[in-house]
Amino acid sequence: MANTIKITATDGSQVEFVDEMKGSGGMKDCYFSPNKDYVVLFFREDKFNTFQNKDRLETICNIYRERIFNQIGGEYWKELFIWPSKVVQYKSKIGIVAPFYPNKFFFQKGSINNDFLGIKNKEKNGKWYASAKHMNKFLLPEEKGNWFKYFQICIKISRAVKRLHAAGLAHSDLSYNNVLIDPTSGSAVIIDNDGLVVPQKYPPDVIGTPDFIAPEVMATKTLSTSDKNRIVPSIATDRHALAVMIYMYLLYRHPLRGGKVHDLDSAKDEELSMGIKSLFVEHPTDKSNRVKVNQLHPSQLPQGDTVKLPYTICGPYLKNLFDKAFIDGLHNPSLRPTADEWEQALLKTVDLMQPCQNPNCWYKWFVFDNSTRPRCPFCGTEFKGVLPVLNLYYSPKAGVFKPENYRLMVYDKQLLYMWHVNRFISANEKILPDQRNPVGDFHFHNNKWILINRRLTDMYDKDIDKKIEIGEAVDLTEGKKILLSKENGGRLIIVQLVTS
Repeated sequence: MANTIKITATDGSQVEFVDEMKGSGGMKDCYFSPNKDYVVLFFREDKFNTFQNKDRLETICNIYRERIFNQIGGEYWKELFIWPSKVVQYKSKIGIVAPFYPNKFFFQKGSINNDFLGIKNKEKNGKWYASAKHMNKFLLPEEKGNWFKYFQICIKISRAVKRLHAAGLAHSDLSYNNVLIDPTSGSAVIIDNDGLVVPQKYPPDVIGTPDFIAPEVMATKTLSTSDKNRIVPSIATDRHALAVMIYMYLLYRHPLRGGKVHDLDSAKDEELSMGIKSLFVEHPTDKSNRVKVNQLHPSQLPQGDTVKLPYTICGPYLKNLFDKAFIDGLHNPSLRPTADEWEQALLKTVDLMQPCQNPNCWYKWFVFDNSTRPRCPFCGTEFKGVLPVLNLYYSPKAGVFKPENYRLMVYDKQLLYMWHVNRFISANEKILPDQRNPVGDFHFHNNKWILINRRLTDMYDKDIDKKIEIGEAVDLTEGKKILLSKENGGRLIIVQLVTS
């Protein structure tokens, strides 16, 4: 039986760990506490066991931890970050103490064929869910979740990155290797936060992970570290990595890995295709890097086929941001979407989603494309019936309503929330507990669609200027105007019916 080692952290607290290495990453070795409620991670290489690195870790564990977690709403961020809490030293090694990963971020079932990959009880590294081959060939259905859950995952990752950037920090190595996800619950957590970049104080330890390194970093990586032209990870490069991650989690392919070959030397080709010559595989005018479907393995289909499943299936809001990230901002970092823009676009896209009517469709959801014949792009099943679309309007001044470029799709048992009712309320970490509760719900009842008011005190049927009391229902008919709230920021909805 391995010994239990007791040491004192730099803050004076006692830390214990079992002297048996349980895992080894790119830079650190992992040891468990006796009760498995935290882990102790020691840096392996001497270049990290320095006073400078220790000082950086102290800043992350104390100053930045205080700013993020010990403020109002700090409990929320504990669900999105595995953040180091203490700095330790044992013999010549410097280390950190961090929380143990929640159980949901470990594979419960493993892979197909009696877990022939041996991943049962291993952490759910995001790479397993960013590849069509993994999803189609190796993972069990009960481990894969559905498409709606991946939108929830992307919202949480965007929100976490937004918080880092708001604190002036860059992750520097944002990738599927440093994000654990659970598609069964729609959860995500960012790990390896001990390598954060503090601008003007602590430079990055690494340039990033292949697939996620920004083109400008890749193009200058061979320059000397003292060369002013060398570009290193920053908030701007995090934005590139975030866009790549969202694209991969929703479409299960890489946005820059197409069919174009720049050099017969594979290493040089990688440097060019991910660097100075990088090109979006779905660029609308330059089609030279299109995916060559005949070169794909069958396990990469249909997701790898950009003609069959183009990025536009993610809806108009995300299509615009993918264009900004991989066309406008690919080689112009200042034009890349922020994490906040991704969060807002994802939230609005979730409100456009419809459940697929095919019970055997793995995706189970699709984004409404404003078509008169809505269909699931994944299985081809067309929607049958009457589909209410709620167009949201805001009031810039009393008595005037303008379209907001915001829609809410209706399905049976769909819920209405305060962030739909009032444009000044957002579905983010700042929302009040009471605002998280539904205020209404939609039902297909007696062959018609209805909205039941559950909590709104000033909801009106504006067609007849009648108040809809709490507990009452209003029919959703073509052109119906419903005022959700008279308060400042209250929205008006106009119903549009799509019949198929």
